[in-house]
Amino acid sequence: MNSSSPALPRRPLAHVIAVVGCDGSGKSTLTTDLISRLRPMGAVELFYLGQSSGAIGDRIKSLPLLGAPFGRYLMRKAARAHSKEKKAADTLTTLVIYLLSLWRAHKFRRMLALCRRDVLVITDRYPQAEVSGFYFDGPGLGAVNTQSWLARTLAAREQRLYQWMASHVPALVIRLNIDADTAHARKPDHKLAMLEAKTTVIPGLHFNGARILDLDGRDPYGQVLDTALKAIGDTVKASAA
Repeated sequence: MNSSSPALPRRPLAHVIAVVGCDGSGKSTLTTDLISRLRPMGAVELFYLGQSSGAIGDRIKSLPLLGAPFGRYLMRKAARAHSKEKKAADTLTTLVIYLLSLWRAHKFRRMLALCRRDVLVITDRYPQAEVSGFYFDGPGLGAVNTQSWLARTLAAREQRLYQWMASHVPALVIRLNIDADTAHARKPDHKLAMLEAKTTVIPGLHFNGARILDLDGRDPYGQVLDTALKAIGDTVKASAA
């Protein structure tokens, strides 16, 4: 984690609504339903802003011959981005983590292009520069032991990349809060320790001063959806005024 974060410039994004929260909080269901309900009102797109390591790994594993073992090897390396380790990250681990962050930044630029076309963008997850670790959509190299010159150099570049992304402030962040036990009951294939970390850290993120709507992911889903839709409607009206 970063003990202190420098003040970042704020570049408001009037057409971006970010949905964040722990696995099992209902992000995927909510973002999908928001798109369905908002689409008749105008141009709206859903954008996933996670680091996509799973999807990339699946593509690599589908390659002939060495694809499967190499894909598994790279994903083991990428997994080290999620927790601080005493042993220094090796060169390949460092490169994999940095490349995943570059891929996230590439998707972020595509999202900004949509914004310039006045498309309302609903994002599943959103990058931040307050706390290190891909678990929290922060810099991956800040969560591993970086001792080599290459690792330190790439970690500094990655931090600047996340500061650049975090400087773009969504018009609204909808944060779905949930406790770790409920999240684990909904996502039993996820490690409880990871869910505990997420449910501890994510509620404390500030997203560079964005307006945040905190909702309880354990509430009746219809109530959560209606509250989110109203908040989005109010936000869109305010930005158009």
